[in-house]
Amino acid sequence: MLAGRLYNAADPELQAELAAAAAWLARYNAAGTEAPAARLALLRERLSEVGDGAAIRPPFHCDYGWNIRLGAGAFLNFNCVILDVAEVAIGDRAQIGPGVQILTADHPRDAATRALGLESGRPIRIGADVWIGGGALILPGVTIGDGAVIGAGAVVTRDVPAGATAMGNPARARG
Repeated sequence: MLAGRLYNAADPELQAELAAAAAWLARYNAAGTEAPAARLALLRERLSEVGDGAAIRPPFHCDYGWNIRLGAGAFLNFNCVILDVAEVAIGDRAQIGPGVQILTADHPRDAATRALGLESGRPIRIGADVWIGGGALILPGVTIGDGAVIGAGAVVTRDVPAGATAMGNPARARG
């Protein structure tokens, strides 16, 4: 799975990890009224890297958690979803609006292979000082360069260069 090859999501080890993440998410999402320092400590329990001042407003949803890296000062607003079957790296001071979905999970295009329960994932990288508007979808394998802006509701299917603005479905980069 971590190498980007096909894997079976029903694997018992993966199912145990999903269950552990679900238990952690229940605790994290119940901590919405806790002090920021307490929520930061909870993030550091599960996520692979959490920089100082990083914050995720509950409710938050992810697959595993341990494939997520948050830079210092990164901020994810309410109802963000990260399907982290591959690494998700979010840079320093990135601002991610409510309802954004960051989806590393991918599925075979061939129906017979999909029917076997196989899937794969490709990493997503979001640079420093990126702003992603509410409801945007970031699809598998995308890199968003430092300082880029992603419009609300955009469906990002390909890389966005540093400093560019991308909007629409599929998102088109300008600038």
